[in-house]
Formats: sequence, C-alpha cells, structure tokens
Amino acid sequence: MVSLDHIVEDAKRDFLGAADAAALEDAKAKYLGKSGVLTERLKALGGMSPDERKSAGAQINQIKTQVEAALQERRQALADAVLLQRLAAESIDVSLPGRGQAVGSLHPVMRTWERVEEIFRSIGFDVADGPEIETDWFNFTALNSPENHPARSMQDTFYIDGKDSNGKPLLLRTHTSPIQVRYASEHVKKYAHADVMPPIKVIAPGRTYRVDSDATHSPMFHQVEGLWIAESVSFADLKGVYTDFLRTFFETNELQVRFRPSYFPFTEPSAEIDMAFGSGKLAGRWLEISGAGQVHPNVLRNMGIDPERYTGFAFGSGLERLTMLRYGVDDLRLFFENDLRFLAQFPA
Repeated sequence: MVSLDHIVEDAKRDFLGAADAAALEDAKAKYLGKSGVLTERLKALGGMSPDERKSAGAQINQIKTQVEAALQERRQALADAVLLQRLAAESIDVSLPGRGQAVGSLHPVMRTWERVEEIFRSIGFDVADGPEIETDWFNFTALNSPENHPARSMQDTFYIDGKDSNGKPLLLRTHTSPIQVRYASEHVKKYAHADVMPPIKVIAPGRTYRVDSDATHSPMFHQVEGLWIAESVSFADLKGVYTDFLRTFFETNELQVRFRPSYFPFTEPSAEIDMAFGSGKLAGRWLEISGAGQVHPNVLRNMGIDPERYTGFAFGSGLERLTMLRYGVDDLRLFFENDLRFLAQFPA
C-alpha cells in the first residue's frame, strides 16, 4: 500500500504557512474538506477488496487524526498570537514614573478665616453665622444708620428683587454686623429673666457685598466682626483684645498698634485701627487694619439691651486685608482668579 505519511508533512507545512484564521480554514479545506485529499482517499475505499479496505481505512484515519491535531495546534498558536498582540497594545509601562494624585489645600482667605476663629475661640468668643440676604432693619436701621446715609444708596449696596415685612427692599448684607444684632437679640431673649445677663462675646465671619472693585477692593469680600457686651466693658478692653489678636495672628510682638479717632454710626466713640510691623518690607509703615469703637447706645437699645447698665465694644476687619498682610500679597484680585500658579504657593 502507498504510504500517506507525506500528507501529514504537507498539511503541517501548509498550516504553518497560514498567517491568520481565514488562511488556516483554506488550508484545512485542502485536506479535510469535501474535496480534500483525505476525503478523496476515503471515497476510494469502495473499490478495494475487504482486506485492503480495512488496512487502508485504518491508515487514512490515523493520518486524519494527525492532520486534525496539527490543525488544532496551529489554531491555538494563532489565537495565542492575537492575544499577545492585544495584551501588548493594552499594556502599561510600569517603569514610567507615576502621575500621582494632586493634593488640594485651603484657599489662603479660608486659612485666615479658620485662624481668626481659632484665636477668638481660645479667649472665650463664640462664632455666629447669619443670612447673606438681609433686611433694611438688620443691615442699617438697627445699627443706627440714618435714612439718608450714603451706604443705603444703590451706588454702594446691592439691592435685590423682593421686600421685607415693612415693604423695604431686601439687599445683600454690606457687613456682618447684622449677625451681631441677631445674636445679641436672641441672647437677650434667652436670659430675659436672669438677674444679670451673661456677657455677649461673639465674632461673625462671613461674605459681604458692596459695589466696589479695584486692586484693593472686591464686590464680594470676607469680613469678621467682633462684639463684647457686658457690665463695665471699656475701650481699654477693646485695645487689649484687638492688640493681642494682631500679635497672635501675625506671630510677632514687634508690632505697633494705634487707634485714630473716627466716625461710625453704630459706635461712639469710634476709631480706625492701624498697625505697623517692626521688621520686613513693611516695617514702620502704618497700615489701616480695622474699624472699631464702643457700641452706640441706640444699637444696644435695638438689641434689647439697657445701655445704662451694659456697655460693649465692636470691631470689624477684612479677612482679605489680613491675608494680604500675612502673606505679602499686593493685589486683592489674585484671591478670586483661581490661578493655580498663585494658589500652589499655599500648600496644605
């Protein structure tokens, strides 16, 4: 009988020459298809004697098994090659430096806000909050501002649609003093039946709004106002508390503080507070830092407090101003531009 071993060799060679699955199927058809070499050999068995048919059939089946094994081996090799190619395309080069996750940090003004709160809490002050949309009463009238005061004009105040219970337009608060009025009024109600009202010691940090915009002013800015009301609170207490605050905030005792006579409708007497550093590029220069004074008797009455028995002081400072002096920033607008090159200078 003619040897069929060459068929296996020919099939292996053709299978190895197939570059992809489609070419492999074409090579398979050459040997195992309806008109393939082995199929034709099987068809020829019908013309053989029984003994030859038995021997030839066994040999053909053996060859067919080997061809199918070679076919399956090549299929697996092509599948592995496709998988490796895909893995290579999707691989990550672990030798490259990692990109890392950037860590954010507090805005410099928020740092100042938290620092101010921490300092005043340490000396017994409470921290209060209130609405940014205010009524005329809390923003102006309760604070002894006359009806014709310039601050009430639309050139200085942002008015919004809507009116309060007295028919006056609502507005965006121009300072955080309304929080002090609200806080003190609630404090008075709480201790209405007490023989002696406990002291009111509170600061009110928050956003405020005024029609103003330049290198040192913003239409939206942050302010902190402080209030201390009790029996026999004097201007000397104001000087002591605020001077100690400044020296703690700027972390230096080489600091001069002066109080210049001024005028505010809600305090009497009133003063502008200036400070001067003892060293650094601003050494010796007097810088305006706050407005302050003894709470006006009319304001105490509007809070429900007897001005004949209780006295107090109040002050107000811009958080941006404190931040600019602490970090040496010259332009207020930098705080609101969200420039990462600027903000990156204040890491967590």
